Amino acid sequence: MVAELERGTGLAMWRQIVQALAGEMESGALPAGARLPTEPQLAARFGVNRHTVRRAMADLADRGLVRVEQGRGTFVQEHVLDYLVGRRTRFSEIVTGQKRQAGGQLLDGRVDVAGAGVAAELALAPGTAVIRLETLRDLDSRPLALGTHYFPAARFPDLIEAYRLEGSITKALGRCGLPDYERKVTRVTARLPEAADARLLRQPGNRPILVTESVNVDAAGRPVEYGITRFASDRTQIVVGG
Repeated sequence: MVAELERGTGLAMWRQIVQALAGEMESGALPAGARLPTEPQLAARFGVNRHTVRRAMADLADRGLVRVEQGRGTFVQEHVLDYLVGRRTRFSEIVTGQKRQAGGQLLDGRVDVAGAGVAAELALAPGTAVIRLETLRDLDSRPLALGTHYFPAARFPDLIEAYRLEGSITKALGRCGLPDYERKVTRVTARLPEAADARLLRQPGNRPILVTESVNVDAAGRPVEYGITRFASDRTQIVVGG
């Protein structure tokens, strides 16, 4: 059935489509995360050509109401996650505390050699062995953050296996004898993603990502982790707290 648009009113057809779809998102008829009909389906629904639909979809994307995933379609944008950075920053706690679902996987775990930069952050001598974990964290079953994490290998020799078992850095460190730790410093920047990161985060390569560099320390102030995390910026808001 063709939806009724008001012709001859001075309001462009594509703007009326925007109003109609935005209204359905607001009412819940198109809930957050829902996949929108295809361009041909929308063109048939509204009785317009695909160019008109395409312009309407571009406007909805510019407003942040929808997101386009290459090869998958167009989806209603979910609410942005407030990612609180403070003395105790824990991914799973942040996500579940906002009634969202946390998930993820270990992409790679290996023993590496600390370069000058990593060594300085962990207060180690360059060339010291470190554990390197590459992780992908999900928000409501969608990729949200890619993490590269470094730990002193001498202190946590079993960390890779511990993470495989626990799926959590906090729990893995606990299994390795570190009951708790605190955030010493966090640096936040924005940049365009590398091609591999854009693919894993399922976002366009021309959309910036948020990048945090952080150091966590034990109760004695000794560094236990240096991490670089790349967040999908359209799904994350970094909030700095105490």
